Amino acid sequence: MSEYITIPGRCGDAAIVRAGERIKIVNITGEKVVDTWAFNLRNPQEYMSMQHVRPDLNKGIPGPGDRLVTNCRRPVLTMLEDTSNGAHDTFMAACDIYRYMALGVQGYHANCTDNMYAALRKLGIQLDFCPCPLNLWMNTPIVDNKAHWLPPLSKAGDYVVLEAHFDCVVVMSACPQDILPINGKNCVPSDIKYKVYAA
Repeated sequence: MSEYITIPGRCGDAAIVRAGERIKIVNITGEKVVDTWAFNLRNPQEYMSMQHVRPDLNKGIPGPGDRLVTNCRRPVLTMLEDTSNGAHDTFMAACDIYRYMALGVQGYHANCTDNMYAALRKLGIQLDFCPCPLNLWMNTPIVDNKAHWLPPLSKAGDYVVLEAHFDCVVVMSACPQDILPINGKNCVPSDIKYKVYAA
């Protein structure tokens, strides 16, 4: 794959990334959160796990050079590049229908959990759980034991590059959140793009 693929705001997609290949995820507008997961292509019960990443790195937010491990404590991806200021999140669960119900939404609302399931189904992968994602560009600092839901600090065109340690499926959701300002002050989800390429 050499051309960029666009993921419309509120939607998700999945890409197979082979060992040694890289995936570049671009924040087109700079005001976009991208929930990101990685699953072992041959055994999706092994997945990138934020609760294992944090103790492995001994910090809360990964940066360039950091490896991202699975629930089996094996590295699945390494973050090679990050052109933003590094404001990402590893603590917050993916949004789901229950999150939006709690925010006062009546009826169905697109959400990152369902986007993940749908993207995996396109590849024939069925799961009944949603791991906590790496929330790229999500600016939710915890200050004085209180979470703050703030607009991204990234700028248009910022990107991250991740390199796979073994064959995996990387899932991305262009977060549908339009109530809290995590996708910018105007609360409008925007598109992202990505490409997979050889090192």
